[in-house]
Amino acid sequence: MSQAGGRQKNAELRELVAEASNALSRLDAARLKELALSCEALNRGLGTMTADERGRLQQQVREAQSGMAVFARVLEATRSNLRVMNRLRELRMGSLEYSECQARGSGNVEDRHGID
Repeated sequence: MSQAGGRQKNAELRELVAEASNALSRLDAARLKELALSCEALNRGLGTMTADERGRLQQQVREAQSGMAVFARVLEATRSNLRVMNRLRELRMGSLEYSECQARGSGNVEDRHGID
């Protein structure tokens, strides 16, 4: 992400979002941390951008919108999976009890957590 031959110092936003989706799908925590730092650096630089740089960034945002939407869906699915895994771990450890309603089947875990 360094400046080379007049090119913008930040990677294309669209590429950054695609990489984040790929890293999340592979659960590549190290790469996700690197990408988060890149995003933080981009955000810090917003105040010092010239009008031309802001215009280029706005164009990148428009081009990356569909990728950002995909990333948001992958992130939400990951969060949902984590909630289910945490709940299952709690059940295995015996620290979670079912309510009477759940025991009868009218409030079952699969329905609430989207498990097929």
